[in-house]
Amino acid sequence: MGVLDTIVRDKRAEVLGKKGEVSRSELEARAKHLAPARDFRAALAPEPPARVRLIAEIKKGSPSRGVLAESFDPVALARTYEASGAAALSVLTDERYFHGRPEHLEAVRAVVALPLLRKDFILDEYQLWESRALGADAALLIVAALEPPHLRDLLQAAKGIGLGALVEVHTGRELDVALSLDASLVGINNRDLQTLQTRLETSLELIPRVPPGPVVVSESGFFTRADVERVVAAGAHAVLVGEALVTAADVAAKVRELALLETSA
Repeated sequence: MGVLDTIVRDKRAEVLGKKGEVSRSELEARAKHLAPARDFRAALAPEPPARVRLIAEIKKGSPSRGVLAESFDPVALARTYEASGAAALSVLTDERYFHGRPEHLEAVRAVVALPLLRKDFILDEYQLWESRALGADAALLIVAALEPPHLRDLLQAAKGIGLGALVEVHTGRELDVALSLDASLVGINNRDLQTLQTRLETSLELIPRVPPGPVVVSESGFFTRADVERVVAAGAHAVLVGEALVTAADVAAKVRELALLETSA
């Protein structure tokens, strides 16, 4: 059993427990009182002179690296990201494996105007309603964790709820599934979620296979401007970065570097 398989197994049990605590109807009622979701996809399409858009991730830890930041302040991080030029934010809400909390998303929504992605392992329509009730504008849907018919149902449900959907792939087969479902926002994860190994070549190999239309996000493995330049040259519209930002000595400077907002030396 790979890492993703283990996470999905535990997530199913977690969602079942949550359904017993807060009903879907209560989540729907909360969501109805919120302002309409921001357009997450539109925020990621660069317009000249911008060459790429940055999704800055609020991430305390990961299965591969453990806790990244002991003194973790999601609100302060979000404010720095927004002030430094991020186009959108990703907020980890998985607690068991990524040290996140749903409350982090609510807290961030209260202090920034940028579109927010809920980064979690979405397996059930209940979680989409939960995401919207927390203030998310989009949710992550991982092809490797979902059978195609179920993925199709979740995409339709997200649209009905008013959420954007970042459809994440790691292989050519998964990309074919995403494209067959007309995903308008495709994330290519450079990290294999089963082994946790990361290679930028995954994006370099798959981006050319994406036809015109979808916005393409390259995810994971970015630490330098040169890393971002590689996937932008291949055709990526946006990059999603977590670890390099959270662990940076100067977070604002690292945001500007990886968003290609500073001229290279």
